[in-house]
Amino acid sequence: MPTLPDFRLETHFAKWEFTAQYHLTASDAESISLRDLLAMASDEDRAAFEEMWLGYTETFGAPDLRARIAQTYEQQSADNILCFAGASEGIFAANSVLLDKDSHAIVVTPNYQSHETLPVTICSATGVPLDPDDGWSLDIDRVAAAIQPNTRLLTMNFPHNPTGAILSRDRYDALIALCRKHGIYILHDEIFHGLGPSGTQFLPFVADVYERGLSLNVMSKSYGLPGLRIGWITSQDRDVLARMERLKHYLSICNSGPSERLAMIALANRRALLARNCAIVDENLPKWDAFFARYPDLFDWQHPDGSCMAYPRYKGAGGVDAFARDLVEQSGVLVLPSSIYASDIGPVPSDRFRIGLGRRGLDEGLAAFEAYLNRNDGPSSLTDD
Repeated sequence: MPTLPDFRLETHFAKWEFTAQYHLTASDAESISLRDLLAMASDEDRAAFEEMWLGYTETFGAPDLRARIAQTYEQQSADNILCFAGASEGIFAANSVLLDKDSHAIVVTPNYQSHETLPVTICSATGVPLDPDDGWSLDIDRVAAAIQPNTRLLTMNFPHNPTGAILSRDRYDALIALCRKHGIYILHDEIFHGLGPSGTQFLPFVADVYERGLSLNVMSKSYGLPGLRIGWITSQDRDVLARMERLKHYLSICNSGPSERLAMIALANRRALLARNCAIVDENLPKWDAFFARYPDLFDWQHPDGSCMAYPRYKGAGGVDAFARDLVEQSGVLVLPSSIYASDIGPVPSDRFRIGLGRRGLDEGLAAFEAYLNRNDGPSSLTDD
């Protein structure tokens, strides 16, 4: 097994996530307490949690959990779903099963690091960048040009991390048609589906519209329940699911039984949870609007299409990495510089930083951010000599 490089985002968070006073870059929606979640439970689901047997669960995931997950799709059944201990395990399993040393993969960039690192450690890979001058959209002709005879997998993520972009439906359909023509699997990271500003139009799940589509989802992001560590991949291709299930025997073996019961409760109340979390995004967006409007010389700002993230441009001196480091060290305000999304397989912007829109308590963080800017008249360590 090849040695994997440090996971830049997780290494960065290991240093700052629980020590920075103001976490303004979170990619998950505001979480809730166990008590609040249990208060939403039906008598049957609460009893199933409280009376459960603390033994192993099925590697595929509990049948009733998979049936409830299937209800979130248009035309899936429990047999089309394989559960994982979070989304990262699913990413690892999908790449390991679908790719070998003779394969080629296409990765939409920028992206969550494992979506690039895992294919690159297995086979050759080509990055196809989103275009910031076209609303972070994807040029389907560039994807077509990247296809090779041995291209086996295309990986993408909409709503997109870190920009919040959502591909237009016509380009999405064109991309699926292109992959169908060449027999290419699509791993679509859909973990932010359902989360975004009011009126967001989400794409259909790829598993519903493409026979070689793998829909990756998790309880962590849109639902705001990362502590459950419950994720899944949905696909019409049951052979691929079976192969990933056998690989899972070497990984987590099975999910946490209590987490499965709690995920059942959350999914039974998914509309309420998503409405709550989208309302937080709606509340926070105008605050970021007003903030960036006061500093047009330092930042370029545009609304995300969906998710609870955005990716503004930093225009100050010294570069965004120094700015982000100075900001957290001086003021305890954590943002995520674009170096976290650096890519070896395609060009990505180097002047951006990720902010989060999905958590409460934003006012205090924005006040500290603004005090930093006003105190320094721009970052003190970033001014040109």
